[in-house]
Amino acid sequence: MLVRKVPGFVPASSWGLRLPQKFLFLLFLSGLVTLCFGALFLLPHSSRLKRLFSASRTQQPGLEVMAEIAGHHSVSEQEPPPNPAPAAPAPGEDDSGRLVGVLRRKGWLRRTRPTGPREEGNRVSALRPQEESVRFSFDYNSFRSRLRHPVLGTRTDESQESQSLVRAQREKIKEMMRFSWQSYRRYAMGKNELRPLTKDGFEGSMFGGLSGATIIDSLDTLYLMELKEEFQEAKAWVQDSFHLNVSGEASLFEVNIRYIGGLLSAFYLTGEEVFRVKAIKLGEKLLPAFNTPTGIPKGVVNFKSGSWGWATAGSSSILAEFGSLHLEFLHLTELSGNPIFAEKVRNIRKVLREIDKPFGLYPNFLSPVSGNWVQHHVSVGGLGDSFYEYLIKSWLMSAKTDMEAKTMYYEALEAIETYLVNVSPGGLTYIAEWRGGILDHKMGHLACFSGGMIALGAEDAKEDKRAYYRELAAQITRTCHESYARSDTKLGPEAFWFNSGREAVATQLSESYYILRPEVVESYMYLWRQTHDPIYREWGWEVVMALEKHCRTEGGFSGIQDVYSSNPNHDNRQQSFFLAETLKYLYLLFSEDDVLSLEDWVFNTEAHPLPVNRSDSSSVAGHRH
Repeated sequence: MLVRKVPGFVPASSWGLRLPQKFLFLLFLSGLVTLCFGALFLLPHSSRLKRLFSASRTQQPGLEVMAEIAGHHSVSEQEPPPNPAPAAPAPGEDDSGRLVGVLRRKGWLRRTRPTGPREEGNRVSALRPQEESVRFSFDYNSFRSRLRHPVLGTRTDESQESQSLVRAQREKIKEMMRFSWQSYRRYAMGKNELRPLTKDGFEGSMFGGLSGATIIDSLDTLYLMELKEEFQEAKAWVQDSFHLNVSGEASLFEVNIRYIGGLLSAFYLTGEEVFRVKAIKLGEKLLPAFNTPTGIPKGVVNFKSGSWGWATAGSSSILAEFGSLHLEFLHLTELSGNPIFAEKVRNIRKVLREIDKPFGLYPNFLSPVSGNWVQHHVSVGGLGDSFYEYLIKSWLMSAKTDMEAKTMYYEALEAIETYLVNVSPGGLTYIAEWRGGILDHKMGHLACFSGGMIALGAEDAKEDKRAYYRELAAQITRTCHESYARSDTKLGPEAFWFNSGREAVATQLSESYYILRPEVVESYMYLWRQTHDPIYREWGWEVVMALEKHCRTEGGFSGIQDVYSSNPNHDNRQQSFFLAETLKYLYLLFSEDDVLSLEDWVFNTEAHPLPVNRSDSSSVAGHRH
């Protein structure tokens, strides 16, 4: 009678089984089902099926498919692992046992034996049960051993009286960084930038939904200045809250120089796996931008569809944008083992090397469809600037083996000095802009990086040109200083002209603003390291005092709307590059030369230090020609 209580049970059946046989048959079926489900959950390669039944509460539909396309095991995009899965600790756990590697590409990652099951409290070998251990053999200790100088320099005797003033100046800049960070943390933590007047955060649209631009941009500056508590706050946010499951349209250039550059730099400085893994995953999300007929990427990538969008110049790609990927993408290949990153930027080089250039000059706009120049506008400032910077820095970053970059840089520099460099009636040297053979006698603040760039490359120029380039670098930097000195605030305008008897000043209000830009102090830093002429520290300290007087507010630092006003209005933006670049270059200007030594590091165009590649794998990335 007991069996009749089983719902749907019928004593008689067409099989003609007796009651004891039916019991045996049911027992057999239940055992078979138990065995199947046990295998489904326990066999090592069952993770994909297991997630159908035990997906985490944060997992989103369709995530497995997206992860497989990306070449990874599926992980929750709502809560990406802070360290390379499978070694990611559970939320709230520390990272004392960082493990490498979830990136999966055929032929470019080495598999290791699966680690044992996770034990409670064992964070060193903690694995997610459904994932395998996959490691890439980047030897961080070997990398650090190849550096010629300690990252933060050799400690000097701080009791030396001659250094007391410089030490105090450096400490002041450190205080400015601490104040900038604390203001951001208090009012805008997790947002892209701080609005110091309204004391809230600003997101913007150019990062495609990515957040925390100020945090990523600040990591290496906090580390450099030994603001340890603040650095740990930033690292914890990256680990716990920096998610890549975004769906907007992003600037390829800005995401690369700020996010990729910042994450790569943070990894090389600390060895923390969370930074390496996030950089590589984000780098993969940028690859669809290169899917054009020429391989020249478009300026905007859609994170949702993976398609490429249109650059701001309509159907054109911008020289400074697609020409400023080389440093970061070579390091993505170095840290992932995936050659695709290096291949993408190597193809850009090939297109630019083979295309005809008017008078040896590189126009600012190129069609990614036809591979032809769209218009003949040449500028060493905005739209062109960092392309030239990345040529000389690619040469230096390759430990001076990338002969192609060296050749392209010096050929471009010779064309610039022939057609763009001018001297004003007042004796100021500047780099004009070129429009189809007609010069605009103006120079943008963005072009003021060029003094530092030319100084940096002078050593490897032809012997008869070295002294000339050093002097040219000094004269351009002096001109940029004049653009600061001739304003009421002692801060420089966005652009300044040389015409109608007026030199190194803006001629209209729309060019008179200052948004905490770094290019002038960047050149001061390079010229100081090349010459140790005290004038560059004097000029740098003038900038510090001007920032304190005109840009510091109760809620953070802000740009100003008119540098020619003695009481300027603020623009209510603390730009992330102020923490990444302006304050970093000022700090280095008042530091010893072996702090982030130029023998070991090159700075990307967002001032994120990337190491000179002296490893054997550098040739794999296609440096040597």
